[in-house]
Amino acid sequence: MRDLENIFAESDGGETIPLFSVDANGLSAFVGDQPDLARRWIENTGFCANAGEICLVPGPDGRLERVILGISAGGGFWDFGGISEKLPPGRYRLEGAADPAGAAMAWGLGAYRFDRYKETAAKAVRAVLEWPKGSDPRTILSTVRSTFLVRDLINTPAADMGPFDLAEAAEGLAKKYGAAFSTIIGDDLLATNYPAIHAVGRASDNAPRLIDLVWGDAGDPKVTLVGKGVCFDTGGLDLKSADGMKLMKKDMGGGAHVLGLAAMIMDAGLPIRLRVLVPAVENSVAGNALFPNDVIVTRSGKSVEIGNTDAEGRVILADALAEAASEAPEIIIDYATLTGAARVALGADLPALFCNDDGFADELLAAGILVNDPLWRMPLWAGYRKLVDGKTADLTNAPEGRFGGAITAALFLQEFVEPKTVWAHIDLMAWNASDRPGRPEGGEAMAMRAAFQALAGRFNK
Repeated sequence: MRDLENIFAESDGGETIPLFSVDANGLSAFVGDQPDLARRWIENTGFCANAGEICLVPGPDGRLERVILGISAGGGFWDFGGISEKLPPGRYRLEGAADPAGAAMAWGLGAYRFDRYKETAAKAVRAVLEWPKGSDPRTILSTVRSTFLVRDLINTPAADMGPFDLAEAAEGLAKKYGAAFSTIIGDDLLATNYPAIHAVGRASDNAPRLIDLVWGDAGDPKVTLVGKGVCFDTGGLDLKSADGMKLMKKDMGGGAHVLGLAAMIMDAGLPIRLRVLVPAVENSVAGNALFPNDVIVTRSGKSVEIGNTDAEGRVILADALAEAASEAPEIIIDYATLTGAARVALGADLPALFCNDDGFADELLAAGILVNDPLWRMPLWAGYRKLVDGKTADLTNAPEGRFGGAITAALFLQEFVEPKTVWAHIDLMAWNASDRPGRPEGGEAMAMRAAFQALAGRFNK
C-alpha cells in the first residue's frame, strides 16, 4: 500500500504550481483569460482539453509555471485520478476546480499500484497535492486507505489470500480499532450449526471459516455487513473452464468490501454497533467435495438442493445472513461477486442493488451519485420467487433456465433475511479489466463509498 504522506501535503506557505482544469467547451474562454505567454503556449501546443490531456506551461524563465488538465464535461471526477504520476516533481495546488475535495479524492485513488511481487517497486509518487481549502483530509485519507485495502486484498493471489489469510487481515483490522474478533474454523462450523459454509469449503486444505468482527457500543443501532469470501472458486465438481477460472482470486471481493467499509465506519467513529460476517472458503475439487444434487440443511433450517456446485456463493451467504438476521439489526448490507447475470445486465462498472426497503434504496442511490460511486437498483421480483423452489429441498441454488439470474440469486438470499429487517444486497464485479484514470487494472472497490455516505447520513446526526 502506498504511503499517502507522499501523495498529499499540508500548505506550508512555500512555492506551489497551480493546477487548472477545463473542459473542451470552456477552453476558449479559459485561454482568453491566461497571461500572454501562457495563452500563446497553449495555442501553439494544440492543447484541446480532451479528458485526461495535460498541458505543461513554462514561465519566462523556462520553469514549469502552471499545469492545465483537460476534463470531461460536467466535472470530470476521475480525470484527476490519472495525473499524479504523469506530472514532474513538485507541489501542486488546485485552482478553480468545481469540486476540490472530489479532485483530491480522485488524485489519491489514482496513486494506487499493486507491486507486492515486483522485484523493483513502482516509483515513488513525485507530484504532491496540497490539500485544497475546505477539504476534509481525514475523510479523504480514510477513504483512500480503505480503497487501497480492498484493492490489495482482491489483487493478492489465492496462494497468499486463502481463508486463513483473509481472517488474518480482518483480525489486523480489529486490533487497529479495538474491535472484538473471532473465527469458527473447519469442523467447528458443524458443531456450531454453520453447515452450508462447511459443505462448500470442506474440500480445501485451507479450512473454511466464519470471520466475525464486532465494534461499537452495544446500545447503538445495529448495522451488520456480510461479505462473500470465496477465496478461490474452481467451480467445484461443476468445474469452470480455464478462462472462467482465471480471475477467481477476486471471488472474495465481497469479503474485501465489507472489511474496507468497516474500516471507514470505525475510522469515522459512526455511532453504530457494527458487526462484520465473512464466510471464507475455497471452492475446491476433492473426494469430499459437494456433489450436484446434494441437499444441505442450512443454519436457518431451510434445505438447499445443490443444482450446480459453481453457485456456491449464495450457499455460504445463506448461513451468514441467517446469523446476521438473528440479532435483528436495523440494517444488513451484503456484498458479493455473485452472478454473471448482473454483469450482463449492467456491465462491469455498475453494481446491482437489490433492496427490500425503498427508503434505504433511495439513500444508497443518492449517495452513490453524490460521491461518484453509482449503483443501479434491480427488482426483487416476487413473480420469479417460484424459480428458487427446489425439487427435493426447500430451495435450489441454481434455478433452471438462463433468464433473470441476478434476480433469482437475490431472491434466494432474501429467504434468509427477516422481512422486517432493512436489507441491501450488492452484486458487483470488484474488478477493473483495464487501466483508467483513478482505476488501475485489477481489484476495485465499488459501491463502498456510496454505502458509507448513506450510513453516515442516516446515523451521524
